[in-house]
Amino acid sequence: MDPVRYRILGTTQALRPDGTAVPVGGARLRALLTVLALRPGRTVPAAVLVDEVWDGDPPADAPGALQALVGRLRRALGADAVESVDGGYRLAAAADDIDLNRFERLAGEGARALADGDPAKAAAVLDDALALWQGPALADLPDRTAESARWETRRLDVLRARLTASLALGRAEQVLPELSALCDLHPLDEPLHVLRLRALRDAGRPAAALAAYESVRALLADRLGSDPGPELRALHAELLTWDTVPGPAGTPGRTRSATVDRHATGPARGPAGSRATADARPGPAAGLRPSSPGAAATDAPGTAGTGPAAPSRNGAGPDTDGAVPAPDTASPGPPAVLPPGNLRARLTSFVGRESDIDAIRGDLAGARLVTLLGPGGAGKTRLSQEVAEALAPALPDGVWLAELAPVDDPEAVPEAVLTAVGARETVLRGAGAEEMRAVADRHDDPLTRLAEHCGRRRMLIVLDNCEHVVDAAAHLAEALLERCPGLTVLATSREPLGVPGELVRPVEPLPEPVALRLLADRGAAARAGFRVEDDPEAAAEICHRLDGLPLAIELAAARLRMLTPRQIADRLDDRFRLLTSGSRTVLPRQQTLRAVVDWSWDLLDAAERDALRRLSVFAGGCDLAAAEAVCGPAALDVLGSLVDKSLVVAAPSGEGGMRYRLLETVTEYAAERLDESGRRETTERAHLTYYRELARTTDPLLRGPEQRAAIEVIEREYENLRTALRRAVAARDEQEALCMVLSLAWYWQIRDQRVDARAWSREVMALGPDPFLPPAAPVPPL
Repeated sequence: MDPVRYRILGTTQALRPDGTAVPVGGARLRALLTVLALRPGRTVPAAVLVDEVWDGDPPADAPGALQALVGRLRRALGADAVESVDGGYRLAAAADDIDLNRFERLAGEGARALADGDPAKAAAVLDDALALWQGPALADLPDRTAESARWETRRLDVLRARLTASLALGRAEQVLPELSALCDLHPLDEPLHVLRLRALRDAGRPAAALAAYESVRALLADRLGSDPGPELRALHAELLTWDTVPGPAGTPGRTRSATVDRHATGPARGPAGSRATADARPGPAAGLRPSSPGAAATDAPGTAGTGPAAPSRNGAGPDTDGAVPAPDTASPGPPAVLPPGNLRARLTSFVGRESDIDAIRGDLAGARLVTLLGPGGAGKTRLSQEVAEALAPALPDGVWLAELAPVDDPEAVPEAVLTAVGARETVLRGAGAEEMRAVADRHDDPLTRLAEHCGRRRMLIVLDNCEHVVDAAAHLAEALLERCPGLTVLATSREPLGVPGELVRPVEPLPEPVALRLLADRGAAARAGFRVEDDPEAAAEICHRLDGLPLAIELAAARLRMLTPRQIADRLDDRFRLLTSGSRTVLPRQQTLRAVVDWSWDLLDAAERDALRRLSVFAGGCDLAAAEAVCGPAALDVLGSLVDKSLVVAAPSGEGGMRYRLLETVTEYAAERLDESGRRETTERAHLTYYRELARTTDPLLRGPEQRAAIEVIEREYENLRTALRRAVAARDEQEALCMVLSLAWYWQIRDQRVDARAWSREVMALGPDPFLPPAAPVPPL
């Protein structure tokens, strides 16, 4: 294919003859190039250029501004690229040098080939035409709505023609996912629905075609109050009386089974006896709809609960309506084909998370990008693999895991994913010069190759551990989802990708019953005969103090080879030295608890690290006002970033605001870092000052109509108030401690907390001399 010199089907670009891009910086410069490229070789009046580039809001000196802009464009493209003519400017380019004009020419050639009965040529030419699109048409034109809509409509016409050619070539199974996605995007486009019904019919699935027709009929009646058009009705009548569907040229026809009707549930089979691809709803839900309670075959065995860790995939996924195919006892047929993919068998059992798996499957039914978000060690990777394993039978092109943890260079992310999905191209020895040149040309952009590979497939890609290359992973996911309608992405990260349409699913720590099950399972593997029932109190303390993090619990279980549960629980104050016995085969950052948190710490900038250190002085969490008092006025932005990176947990509080807290493991780590920074004294002083003032200003409210709200404030912040008081006593700051005790005295009286009142009063009294002890100083006479 000859090189396209100017691209306006997407972001405007100028390409040199060797295919490298010429930098065209600035929105107005690209807008000027777009307007000129729409009329190659023709004069564009200066008034038209000003109006379209500045979108009806020209600068004060419009001719001078336009001349300066043209000068910049000439410096970028070359002095001869833009010619000055009377009254305007002209782009020195042939019509075929513009990708839009080339698209129109190829579209006409493909349509003529299809009309002449040559679907093979039509498909090849139309594929070349569609490959020219790199994004929305005329993306850099300020007022592009009408013109862009015209070209998008033209592109849809070409898509229909290419799909028609593919059906004529007998590729019904391959085009079904794309047709389903297009029907979902254009629900009122009857020609697309006709093509989809024809594809279902040609794939040997008349029941699914009839069900799809009923859905279209109901949609048209509901939205437009009309019936389907004559072409759809004629196809429906044909489906009702369908007995034999002739296959493509040179292939035998397929005979309709007497049991196939509108309510058929068995799997349809193609000419080779293989099960036809299920035509689930198009778009993000394709093949990923959560199963009903009765559709047990949808889940791969062993993916929930404590079943076997390495579930087998037999490929017997659900058909279009989720029913389990009945076995064919008369003729067993060929064995089911395993869906492609690179998921590895797991070596340990999967404990709990049954509800999480169901919830994520539901998320994937409604969104094409789902991100599992959680702190290090929360089990995001394992959960994503279990979900992917459960969904694999419903995805004809498989599930592919791309592990990004070893990738250090963000620019290498597309190449890593390309390798993971098995899309690298290999040139055999002895290949001719033309073959070598063709492959070399395609090796320029791994993202383009990846989009070409995934473009017509219905598949799931798991992007694991995105946090250290989150920008690159986000751009990759967005580009692939825009170009590949049958693709779904499941990502794991410690912060969201921030891509439009992303659905974030937090991975919470394990609840105590599930955490105990995990400790029992891993403990029994480490020490034969171990049972949590032998010391339930110590086991519960281990799970609670480790925040229910699966990785931390597994590291603690590994210590059971030499310590009892009680010994482990008693040593959790020094957890980073204790929990260092991880598996030798996992990544280094997962072998110790400190390495897990180090990984997150290394991804923070200076402001985030400072805020995290300071947050460690709080006890029981804090609200935004307290965080700003201790961490500084920039706390709002930094807190949001730390929440996104799963180092701070945010949850609604009773007062209608949010409350922020650290997991105990993160608190201990941040406290160590605070000691290293030498800022503990000033940070604790800021904490003490804030909560002294909180106690002092809340105390008068306890004696009026706002008493209930004041009590709630003190109860919510009681751990912080006690911590501040303890630090004042430890620093022997008599005035601060006395102010806090007097401010809390009435609260203690109301809540009948006599023990606290007595203990803290004695502590504060001991800070100064007793004025009643002898020798008493005489009062001077007045």
